[in-house]
Amino acid sequence: MRIKSRRYYLYYLLRLAAGLVQLLPANAAYVIGRFCGCLGFQFLPKYRKPAIQHLKMAFGTVKGEGEINRIARNVFMNITGNFASMPHLTRVNKNNIDSIVRGHNMNRLDEVLSRGKGIIVLTAHFGNWELVGAYMRIKGYEGATIVRKLYFYKYDEYLAKLRRIHDVGTVYRDESPKKMLRYLKDNKVLGMLADQDIPSIDGVFVDFFGKLAYTPKAPVKIAMASGAPIVPCFMIRNGLKYDYFVDEPIYAEAGRNKEESVKHYTQKWTNVLESYIRKYPDQWVWMHKRWRTQPA
Repeated sequence: MRIKSRRYYLYYLLRLAAGLVQLLPANAAYVIGRFCGCLGFQFLPKYRKPAIQHLKMAFGTVKGEGEINRIARNVFMNITGNFASMPHLTRVNKNNIDSIVRGHNMNRLDEVLSRGKGIIVLTAHFGNWELVGAYMRIKGYEGATIVRKLYFYKYDEYLAKLRRIHDVGTVYRDESPKKMLRYLKDNKVLGMLADQDIPSIDGVFVDFFGKLAYTPKAPVKIAMASGAPIVPCFMIRNGLKYDYFVDEPIYAEAGRNKEESVKHYTQKWTNVLESYIRKYPDQWVWMHKRWRTQPA
């Protein structure tokens, strides 16, 4: 009961903070959020240590310890800065979106939709992933995002409410695959994040920064079942604004050995994600235990 009560107290404290943040200009809220991230880096060794450890594993041969620490600090600052910006998603609209986000290769989305099979927009906990759905919807692309239910329902309801403001649908990961496939059948967008190690879901081991990482199969399996291509997309923070990158579509086809095909295309989109993280290493969540699960 004590833990349950603590969750309510923390939730209402966060809602109060969100209300206060909304009173500030978006840029000021982002700067304050980054300052909080700097404090978090200093006083939360539970998250700082794995972030630095993972960065050393990925870049230890090409980046010195000072640069690794700087990147890790920026990781904290970017994450908290983006969280501080979340309440301001309610103010994003078609009149101001182009002054906030610059889209790159958006024509690729239209070319894919012309095939009539829908799109699987595959992103990651990288940059500002919550802004992806709002941006796509404002630009006229209908669809939904596949999400995991959060451990406390109040947080879940709050995020779903933010998504509904821009008419972004929510499909929970444990819902029927038919609901997910319906969006693709209707030639809409199905958004997914698939860059975390979650042992409870079906996955495959692929190379990620030179080490095997347990990675969800779902994007590729849904692509094979529906005929919809996977389009990696990333919302990258660029100072006080963003760049939205639409990468080349990946058309997943089941070969003679379906499991090998799933692994092949999972590795293919993982390579795309890794290439972007190498360019913008301070915008990915390095404190996540991405390599926790290993082959027996």
